[in-house]
Amino acid sequence: DTPVSVYRVEADGGREPFVEGIVNATSLAFSPAGVLHVSSRYDGVVYRVAGDGRTEPFVSELGVACGLAFAPDGSLFVGDRTGTLHHVSADGLRTEVFATLPPSVAAYHLAMGPDAQLYVTGPTLATHDAVYRFDASGRQEVLDRTFGRPQGLGFDANGVLHVVEALAGVSGIYRCPAGATRRLVVSG
Repeated sequence: DTPVSVYRVEADGGREPFVEGIVNATSLAFSPAGVLHVSSRYDGVVYRVAGDGRTEPFVSELGVACGLAFAPDGSLFVGDRTGTLHHVSADGLRTEVFATLPPSVAAYHLAMGPDAQLYVTGPTLATHDAVYRFDASGRQEVLDRTFGRPQGLGFDANGVLHVVEALAGVSGIYRCPAGATRRLVVSG
């Protein structure tokens, strides 16, 4: 038996096995065409998933592949927790180093913003870690350096960034509007 890697959660909250056989499935992202991709930090591969749950390698040799985010043009960004952000062509045939960051103790977390810029967190053992923003050329900007172990991040329907802080004792989800003070919206 191959363990289930990814479950499909139904609107009523029920769940069913969907993808099997990806060891240490780490991140999920849908391409602009609506195709699910799953990273495996075990084997450094990003898999493309068909509608029936069958998988095929999309791109490999990505180190400890974790975070995924698609650009509007269909190219893919992949975070290798050892310190590299990879940029993969939309067809999966070309991979280049997009940027480097300090290695993460857990995983890189990526989100493509409504401004078509890449947002990244990568928790370390430091007291505080950064939320980064990268433009299309790879120019890096630190948006905030006060989160304790920032994990997942994403944008709501209004384009507002939300960041999960996972430091013991102060964990929560923060709403981070551009140009305004962040606000804790879920605690614990």
